[in-house]
Amino acid sequence: MSRIGKLPITVPSGVDVSIDGPVVTVKGPKGTLSHTVASPITVEKAEGELEVKRPDDERLSKSLHGLTRTLVNNMVVGVTQGYEKKLEIRGVGYRVLPKGPTQLEFQLGYSHPIIFEAPEGITFTTDGPTRLGVQGIDKQLVGEVAANIRKLRKPEPYKGKGVRYEGEHVRSKVGKAGK
Repeated sequence: MSRIGKLPITVPSGVDVSIDGPVVTVKGPKGTLSHTVASPITVEKAEGELEVKRPDDERLSKSLHGLTRTLVNNMVVGVTQGYEKKLEIRGVGYRVLPKGPTQLEFQLGYSHPIIFEAPEGITFTTDGPTRLGVQGIDKQLVGEVAANIRKLRKPEPYKGKGVRYEGEHVRSKVGKAGK
């Protein structure tokens, strides 16, 4: 039995869960998310919690069991608390300027500034010119936007300049050895 899949999902007060066939919709104080559950897996609603069940012990059912439970749980956490990824910028002259809650302007050592637009459901926060946060209710979308921002200028291994996640360790290499 899947250790993660068999755990029940507690639904906090203020969160409304509706199950319409394979579509699970979670509505909470921060917004609404929906997910279509893959065919052999079912989601059942009990008093104050959700249970994810699988019909048999086939390989596909086992693999989708824990995944579905985690995705539905992430929706419940997203509409109640939300998700945030923090990034930091290192390098001389590298900085970020907020152009509103959904737009950022980066100076990352290129000859031009880079304007980054947030997709719907994502907001940005900046803590000074070198720290920023990506916030939203969809965990997958928050991670994807943070990865796209990091991709603008990845941290390089010689001086460590670039955009990195907060707390990310970048292994530094030794430069060219001279005679």
